[in-house]
Amino acid sequence: MEAKPTVTQVEIFGQTYSVRAAGDPEYVRELAAFVDRKMQEVSRHAPTVDATKIAILTALNISDEFHQFRLMAKEGDPGRIATRASRLVEKLDQILNVVPQGSPNGSGIESSGTLRGA
Repeated sequence: MEAKPTVTQVEIFGQTYSVRAAGDPEYVRELAAFVDRKMQEVSRHAPTVDATKIAILTALNISDEFHQFRLMAKEGDPGRIATRASRLVEKLDQILNVVPQGSPNGSGIESSGTLRGA
């Protein structure tokens, strides 16, 4: 028998959301806190970017992190994958003109980003 969905209130990037999900509400809060941290991280490196762009950049960063883990599991070479992923994140930052030129290590963002819900 499936668990009945419950509504959990979470805050992400200054907005409160009601999330309906089956399972542990604490897990939902942990996920929301993770997304919030990632969005805050992105916004520190791109302070003039609007919330929607921050959400998209964060989603790209989280996706990158997820795919790094998948590749590591498949290929078993975390060093090579991390280097490649870092280069890809730097290229994304350059394309999106989010990170000022001359910032430390090019991207300023070490891991995946955040997706903002409605």
